[in-house]
Amino acid sequence: MNKLKLVNGTVFYQDHLQRMDVTIENGRIVRLDPSSISSEALSPSRSRLSQENHEYVMDCSSLHLFPGFVDLHVHFREPGFSYKETIETGSKAAAHGGYTVCCTMPNLRPVPDSRENLEVQREMIRQHAVVHVLPYGAITCGEKGETLADFEALAPYVVGFTDDGVGVADGARMREAMLAAKALGKPIVAHAEDLPLVRGGVIHDGTYAKRHNLPGNPSESEWKQVERDIALAEETGARYHVCHISTKESVALVRDAKKRGLAVTGETGPHYLTMTDEDLEDDGRFRMNPPIRSGADREALIEALSDETLLAVATDHAPHSAEEKARGLAHSANGIVGLETAFPVLYTRLVLTGKLSLERLLHAMSLDPAAAFSLSSVKEAKESIGIATGIEPGAPADLCIWDLNAATTINPKTFLSKGRATPFAGWTVRGICQATLVGGELAYEDPSWKERRLD
Repeated sequence: MNKLKLVNGTVFYQDHLQRMDVTIENGRIVRLDPSSISSEALSPSRSRLSQENHEYVMDCSSLHLFPGFVDLHVHFREPGFSYKETIETGSKAAAHGGYTVCCTMPNLRPVPDSRENLEVQREMIRQHAVVHVLPYGAITCGEKGETLADFEALAPYVVGFTDDGVGVADGARMREAMLAAKALGKPIVAHAEDLPLVRGGVIHDGTYAKRHNLPGNPSESEWKQVERDIALAEETGARYHVCHISTKESVALVRDAKKRGLAVTGETGPHYLTMTDEDLEDDGRFRMNPPIRSGADREALIEALSDETLLAVATDHAPHSAEEKARGLAHSANGIVGLETAFPVLYTRLVLTGKLSLERLLHAMSLDPAAAFSLSSVKEAKESIGIATGIEPGAPADLCIWDLNAATTINPKTFLSKGRATPFAGWTVRGICQATLVGGELAYEDPSWKERRLD
């Protein structure tokens, strides 16, 4: 559609929620105006609106318009593991959850450790993605922790460098990676995990593990490597981002680093913000790495997200086959899906309970990660009019539209992802995505969306 007008919606604009009309032409936002269409004009005899202005007009009364969400940490499994997820199913799931940008991790086959290997993934993105899909490059060849990947060849096309799925065990190798990434203006994005300290743990070394005689994964398996890496970041001057923070100790380390002016940021996930290890069940849908930890950890993460110690919420969307997730806590593969549940879960459990403002949640899910990672500068795999940094005149029309009054029960059978493993199954939440636009085009629409067209 060349021209689209979204009228009478509540728009997150200039850090405020305002009743506005948004006009989109040729994929970009061209105007934002105070809502000017009266309730009478939105009556059944309203077809003149479209006919007179030669545009599609959508009634967004009772709806909220947000900048498209940005996920810094997803696994779309292609190339190499398409039985778990594909670029197509993963990006459609993202659009269903209001996401317009997803940054994909490199634990693939082939690993994107060279321009040639990365191009395999970029071709799949060109063919199948319905949202912006931006890859990471690997830190080391094959993610084996030994020889550095070809940073220089990869840099223009990747968000940053990470060996997500494994930690970089060798401190000297991590130092070398930080220096190389700094020279190219890219961040090191760390899966912080000291494997010897994990000691075979499958869940947090806490209440549930002791009660059910399961091997526990202690908090220091995460924060000890965060501590090492922050020291290296201070020495090298590199930009350093910590993936999926789950412990209060990691929060304290990031907070201290930021106070000292270091270029250190971190993310956490919806499950760490809303659950504790006492909520676990012996079901693979509760198994992920790092594990869900204690109530004290959860409260520290909420505080850190609220006071901006943590930059972003990232889902670590990690789909597996049903068989891989059907082996209980002890033997299931690590990973859950999250793109289609993140906003409703966090809005319901944090915003509606007064633990976090809606404005701060929107920054953490969209504006802040996009700005901090300079995502608009990454060369995309498919032709694009660019990546939006917010809802504003001149920006690409990357936005999501929500009915925050609607309640729903999370049902994995409705997911567009191939993955079905979520600890949130059965939760009643508020918020249903009505539509997601990427470059002004519909990447997702709820069945009720078409009914809002004024013609």
